[in-house]
Amino acid sequence: MYRDPEAASPGAPTRDVLLVSAIITVSLSVTVVLCGLCHWCQRKLGKRYKNSLETVGTPDSGRGRNEKKAIKLPTGGKAVNTTPVPSQTPHDESDRRTEPHSSVSDLVNSLTSEMLMLSPGSEEDEAHEGCSRENLGRIQFSVGYNFQESTLTVKIMKAQELPAKDFSGTSDPFVKIYLLPDKKHKLETKVKRKNLNPHWNETFLFEGFPYEKVVQRVLYLQVLDYDRFSRNDPIGEVSIPLNKVDLTQMQTFWKDLKPCSDGSGSRGELLLSLCYNPSANSIIVNIIKARNLKAMDIGGTSDPYVKVWLMYKDKRVEKKKTVTMKRNLNPIFNESFAFDIPTEKLRETTIIITVMDKDKLSRNDVIGKIYLSWKSGPGEVKHWKDMIARPRQPVAQWHQLKA
Repeated sequence: MYRDPEAASPGAPTRDVLLVSAIITVSLSVTVVLCGLCHWCQRKLGKRYKNSLETVGTPDSGRGRNEKKAIKLPTGGKAVNTTPVPSQTPHDESDRRTEPHSSVSDLVNSLTSEMLMLSPGSEEDEAHEGCSRENLGRIQFSVGYNFQESTLTVKIMKAQELPAKDFSGTSDPFVKIYLLPDKKHKLETKVKRKNLNPHWNETFLFEGFPYEKVVQRVLYLQVLDYDRFSRNDPIGEVSIPLNKVDLTQMQTFWKDLKPCSDGSGSRGELLLSLCYNPSANSIIVNIIKARNLKAMDIGGTSDPYVKVWLMYKDKRVEKKKTVTMKRNLNPIFNESFAFDIPTEKLRETTIIITVMDKDKLSRNDVIGKIYLSWKSGPGEVKHWKDMIARPRQPVAQWHQLKA
């Protein structure tokens, strides 16, 4: 009787069974390896994406026609216009590349965007929100000295991320230039209307200025918001001792603006809460209390009250105000005001909080203001976002009063 030599003996596994077992074993091994690699890749991509958020590049250099202004200094010399100074190419860092987002990060970002459907939030805004110090923007300028003509050249290029000072959620910025300690002789740029990222590209010449006196001066730049009907509001300042600058060639700087030293940064703080009800199309503003208010009266105190303006675009819609707290720099108000705001109008809505000092014999003084919208400074924008993200819940936050 013929018997196949390759036939399996009784009780032994066949060749097909062994083959299937081997395939299953290899497949499981490959799956485990791929899962490990996928998890490792996601961690790596997440780290690279986090690092990319921490990398902030500087924008390109200013463009446009150079504008030159000259000043005659008390040390002598004549104020004349010379040939245009070649614009220097700033050492920007905008060539940095942002790493690709991981799938996990994209999912988180998409969910956040849906939750804050009316908010224009960006990665850069979220980075600023973590800062306790108020962001006043930054300014780009260059400075250099011509030894043959004894002339100091200062070029104001542009500013970026300036805070809004006007009702419309924007500002009309311009720059004053001083050589401290001399405050009598100053130069100014043109006013850039409704622009939080203005480009000036204006050149200023300090002629007949000996080098040994230049290095004893401090270049002081003050950015202000132009106001036709009242005092210009200070935005921020920058100062740089010229003895610390290599003036043999034009040097370009990006500097963060700091609060102006005229006392505008010490006006006190206000605690208030916002509650947004989308079904009722309303916002409830609760003025809770203030602390460390600036004394406006001769006796070293103030009689504060709070005005709340609802603005839509550039128009005043409605005004509410609290009672006056006599002779109190740390008043407690606890007064709530409701405003009707349709959801479709939130994008163009601004709530202006003004702390006033009541005066019977003269005009009431402004102690400080707060502009609440998604176009204001980082602190105000954060409060606005939190209000939208948590409907029907009061969201409280302290705010620094501004000039």
